[in-house]
Amino acid sequence: MAQVQDGTDVTVSLQVNGRHEVHTVPARTLLVHHLRNTLGLTGTHVGCDTTQCGACTVELDGTAVKSCTVLAAQADGSSVRTIEAVSRGEDGRDGGLDHVQQAFWDQHGLQCGFCTPGMVMAVRQLLRDNPRPTEDEVRRGIDGNLCRCTGYQNIVAAALAAADAEAAM
Repeated sequence: MAQVQDGTDVTVSLQVNGRHEVHTVPARTLLVHHLRNTLGLTGTHVGCDTTQCGACTVELDGTAVKSCTVLAAQADGSSVRTIEAVSRGEDGRDGGLDHVQQAFWDQHGLQCGFCTPGMVMAVRQLLRDNPRPTEDEVRRGIDGNLCRCTGYQNIVAAALAAADAEAAM
């Protein structure tokens, strides 16, 4: 649990993208703001601050969560993986696109790209939970992640292509 410093600040210790990070932040700091403003991980986007859009989706202890609804202090002691780490190998070096990112590229599952990091994280969770989803299951699996550009068809196609690629591995 985070340690409170002089009543308004907390010391938060996290494993972020394989690196141990310890910082003192205001107690009300949202995880998304800690990632972006304290750690400089700007791939996690702030779209609404009300858990409506999913642009802030990250993996917290291996589960996709909307980081605008988690206080940094609540995540104390946890492991966080952001979009910046998805394509990295175990050694932390750039490993190119992972199969979900590649499927988004191949299927044109992005336009402006604002929602894409959250969508990729949501699809990764979907495929962990259901490696061979149907189109309807993909649509339910990305529910809560909004895209204002694509109309979702190419995002769904990307998720299905990623499932096929994962099955072929």
